[in-house]
Formats: sequence, C-alpha cells, structure tokens
Amino acid sequence: MKTLLILGSKPEPCLPPADSYDAVACANASGYSADKYGLPVPVFTAMTAHLTSGIESGKQSLQAIRGLHTETVYLIPRHEKAGKLRKKIQRLPVAIKTSPLAFKRGLRRAGFGWDTFASHGLDHYFELIRRLCHDDAELMQLITGKKPSTGLMALVIGMSLGAWQRFILSGFSFELTHAYADNPEIRERGTVISGHTDTDLVLLRRLAAVHGNIFTTETTVHEQAGIPLLQAAIEGGPRPDYNSLSNEQLS
Repeated sequence: MKTLLILGSKPEPCLPPADSYDAVACANASGYSADKYGLPVPVFTAMTAHLTSGIESGKQSLQAIRGLHTETVYLIPRHEKAGKLRKKIQRLPVAIKTSPLAFKRGLRRAGFGWDTFASHGLDHYFELIRRLCHDDAELMQLITGKKPSTGLMALVIGMSLGAWQRFILSGFSFELTHAYADNPEIRERGTVISGHTDTDLVLLRRLAAVHGNIFTTETTVHEQAGIPLLQAAIEGGPRPDYNSLSNEQLS
C-alpha cells in the first residue's frame, strides 16, 4: 500500500517516520520544511496563484523556496469574485500578476525549479472534489463560496492521481502561521485563524468518511477534523520507536 505524505507549511511539523510513506507532496512553500528536515524532493507542489500577486506573505514564501525543486507544480488559480465591471477592471493588475505565465516567471526569479507545470481552472479542481466526495451538494455549495486551502488542494490532487492508497497530513494547523517567517497576514487580518478553516474542515471530514485512508501526525487536525492519528508521531506525547513503525505495520 503506497503512502503519500502531504506536508503543510506550519511551524515545527510533526513528521512521521521515513519508512511510513513512499513520497512527499508540498503546499505553497512547505518545500522549505521538506528541505530543512531532509525529506525527498516533492513529487508535486500545489501553489496558490497569490504567491506572485505582490502581497508580503507571497514574497516571503517565494524567498523561502529559493533554490528548491519539485517534480510538478500545480497552480491553484485565484477565486475570481463576481462583481461589476469597475471592480473587475480594478482587479486586472492582480489577475495579470497571477496568470500562469507571470507565475512561472515569478518562480524562476525566485530560483525555484520544476520538471512539469500544470495549470487548470478552479472548475477542474472542484470537479475532482465532487467526484472524490461523491457529489456532496452541501460541500459543493460551500467551496464555491470559499475554496479550500492550498494544503487541502494538495490532498485532493494526490487522491485524484491514483498513485497512492494512503495519505498522511503533517504540518497542518488551520492557522496562518508559517515555518519560515511571521506571516504578515496575521497582523493585517487581526486573527491567526485561516479563512479557509470552515471549508477545509468540512472537506477533510467528507474525504475521510468516504475513503477512510487519511491519517495525520498533528493533534490539531485530529481534534478539529476527527482524522485518525498516525501513532508515534505526536508532538509532546509519548514516542515509540520510530524505526519499528513501517508501512506493513500501518496496513
């Protein structure tokens, strides 16, 4: 049973033992943590288009992944809001900065490398979610109002590819914190809680209920979403011998 570790960008990720997964996928700048802790080169990295929009948190993220590499980049586009023509015109500069062409230029300037670049519309990712969640009407209505976080999009992508049968979430916390810097969005918004939290929780619970193959090393994800804990990797708790926890024992 092949296992994919989905690594989020939260500080001090509680990592599972190396022999409990077969590959690593990243979200946004979590490649920083993958590199810091000596994990394999990510098989793919899901990245929000906001990284090149000009916002400070995006600049921080690009700086954090300088010199790093992933096999495939999946660009997650901005969620375009409906509105009057005047509003659309005002948002045009950001739309240009976050276009696939501009995004690739931004990654290259940041010194980040990849082998394959995949760019799909949000409808493509929403369709993946619909299929994986067995056309849950309540969830589909929710995600059209607030799309899932890039971390959850990475999980959706991984599940849709069919190469892995089990998934481990590490470095997730439903907060705006980053492993590589103090996120300025916390100060700007006046909260540490991610705006994606409500959508993420519903999506994560639904995916887990339907597929039963998602685990986490993070107590926060376990407590808030009910995702089963991967034993022996609980930060601050008792730690069994990591070398004894293998794919075979988890099956």
